[in-house]
Parts: sequence; structure tokens; C-alpha cells
Amino acid sequence: MLSPHEFTTLMVVRDAPDQIEPDRLELRTLLDLRLVTLEPLLTGRQCPRITPNGRAVLDAVARIG
Repeated sequence: MLSPHEFTTLMVVRDAPDQIEPDRLELRTLLDLRLVTLEPLLTGRQCPRITPNGRAVLDAVARIG
């Protein structure tokens, strides 16, 4: 089960991935759960991207609400 902070971070990765600080603990958890991946950019930075599993989690929650 995701904490409220992890769930919020997942939504931010979906909607505004450039707004996520790479050292967030919640991001590490989402990476470990394979709900988010890090995509390398040409600048050498990495940008978080939601995975199909992460999208499925958000879709499931949207159906409940």
C-alpha cells in the first residue's frame, strides 16, 4: 500500500515529472515498486516517468473515487 506522500508523488510524476526532486524518499520507493522509472535525458539528468504499472495504480484509484 502506498502512503499518501508516495501516491501524491506518483501523481506529480504523471503530471509534472520535471517538478520532482530526484532525492525524494518517495521517489525511491516508487522506483523500487517499479511504478516509476528514470529516463536519461540528453543533458545527463534523469527524468522520472510513470510506468504502465504506475498508470494502472492511478487508474484503479480513479475508478474508486
